[in-house]
Amino acid sequence: MCKKWPFELIIWSAALILLALSYPSSNHFTLCPLENLGISWCPGCGLGRSISYLFYGEVKLSFQQHFLGIPALIILIQRILQLLNKFFLDLVVPNKINYGK
Repeated sequence: MCKKWPFELIIWSAALILLALSYPSSNHFTLCPLENLGISWCPGCGLGRSISYLFYGEVKLSFQQHFLGIPALIILIQRILQLLNKFFLDLVVPNKINYGK
């Protein structure tokens, strides 16, 4: 039986992979409405840049972009591991069958 990968796992994993592959700079494409309006600081963009700097080992720049970058990365990695654990446990241990109890 082929089990579908959890959508949340795909989204968080893809987000972290994209942040790991992109170096934060001021010359990049963005869908952020605040940045497109010319506002230089956005909490969401700052968090993304902060996590990206962490992947490059630049902790000081990460903290300067957003002070919650380190906790956010830890939480996201923990959530990905939880989803992977649940996904693979569900593959190994089939759902319990309820026999009318």
